[in-house]
Amino acid sequence: MTKNLAFVTVVFFLSTLPLPAQTTARQTVPEIQTSPTPAIPTSQPTVMPSPAPAQGVRGDAPARTTYALGPDDQLIIRVADVPDITDKPQRIDPNGDLRLPLVGKVHAAGMTVEALERELTQRLKVYLQEPDVSILLTEFRSQPVSVIGAVGSSGVRQLEGRKSLIELISLAGGLKDDAGPVVRITRRLDVGTIPLPEASIDSVNGFSAVEIRVKPLLDGMTPEKNIIVQPYDVISVPKADVVYVVGEVTRPGVVPLSSGRSVSVLEALASAGGVLRTSDPKKARVLRREAGQDARIDLNVDVQKITQGTAADLRLTAGDILVIPDNTGRRVAVRAIEAAIQMGVIYGTWGVVR
Repeated sequence: MTKNLAFVTVVFFLSTLPLPAQTTARQTVPEIQTSPTPAIPTSQPTVMPSPAPAQGVRGDAPARTTYALGPDDQLIIRVADVPDITDKPQRIDPNGDLRLPLVGKVHAAGMTVEALERELTQRLKVYLQEPDVSILLTEFRSQPVSVIGAVGSSGVRQLEGRKSLIELISLAGGLKDDAGPVVRITRRLDVGTIPLPEASIDSVNGFSAVEIRVKPLLDGMTPEKNIIVQPYDVISVPKADVVYVVGEVTRPGVVPLSSGRSVSVLEALASAGGVLRTSDPKKARVLRREAGQDARIDLNVDVQKITQGTAADLRLTAGDILVIPDNTGRRVAVRAIEAAIQMGVIYGTWGVVR
């Protein structure tokens, strides 16, 4: 209240002074700083905030210049001052065409995003002085590739720009432990042939195919085989013939076999890092499925005698399971071991290791 009375008194005093005096006196009164109210332009249209970008290819993504659009791809097209087009999802039809207000039919298949932007900009110049066109690619559906077999996540993926064979395998989760030594690629002839001299061509069924050895490829020894994947390619990584080593060993897991090969019990144990001190190597077992039989036979193997050279080293073939038990005398059922392997788990110290 006292401050308000003081302010009123000052205002009344100033009003009684001549104008020059008022100017001088006002300079002695501190000004109350306030933020100026921004002016609202009347000659320019109000600019609305841009909507949150849809999930897809960002404006600076490499796929804008490399990905060829195709049927069933979805786009968000933005054209300043053309609300009938802006921010409405547009799906490329099975013939590869888009149909847009003002523009009409545009054959988008085969174009990149940037090329389509230029095409729409040119067509809209009939209606707009300086068309401002931007396109967001929100769904890739026109370039499927199948990656199947011994990879982390098999299935159909969509190519998003140029991708090499190694990139596709990586995107599919990489190779599993039981992956075989080769990767097979099959390509439709209407897409093109595989650009490797060893690729075969089946003109009757309309495809070309090739097998590429995995290890030299991943080691960078054969970079020429890291080919660019094309739409509708099928990339298959067959499982290797393997032997399973489970139980009381350092590294329970699989031992891949080269085509037609076998390994001995001691070789398999060496690959698994050897037995643990808690093991009972005298009571090892080999679980083997004979041809035409559903149930496995259970072979007793004395690893201790094999190591001492007083017993023959058994040869293990594809699908055999070498079980090294612990020294407590517990015996794990064959079905339990098989179920664990089928679910992608391996017993280590009779626990479960993924």
